[in-house]
Amino acid sequence: MLKWPDDDVILFDGVCIFCSRWVRFVAKRDPAKRFRFTPIQSDYGARLARTFGIDSADPDTNAVVHGGEVFMKSDAALMVLSQLPGWGWVSMLFAVPKALRDPMYSLVARNRYRIFGKYDSCFVPDADLRARVIE
Repeated sequence: MLKWPDDDVILFDGVCIFCSRWVRFVAKRDPAKRFRFTPIQSDYGARLARTFGIDSADPDTNAVVHGGEVFMKSDAALMVLSQLPGWGWVSMLFAVPKALRDPMYSLVARNRYRIFGKYDSCFVPDADLRARVIE
């Protein structure tokens, strides 16, 4: 199993409006500022993506490094949510087989630009969130 030296890092598509909203959603509900974020378009994000076999030119998943391990697709979303205060109940959804969860995740991921739109360039976070972005 591949490991990553940094922990609680969320890799996301920085031009995807839905993905950028996900980052803001997590940041707002993470008062301990545990999670940090890296757009796949950054040098750091592209390196992390390459390490875990994610195509940075056409990413089909976000990813989170937690406990030194990488989680992708529905596992990534559930892992992040289950770590947020008041969202621990989400961990029960791990009982739903990945064979059911991941196809739903992939359907949204494949159509995210069409459904939610796309920025011309990576979104620029406010100063507070910018301090948690690794580039």
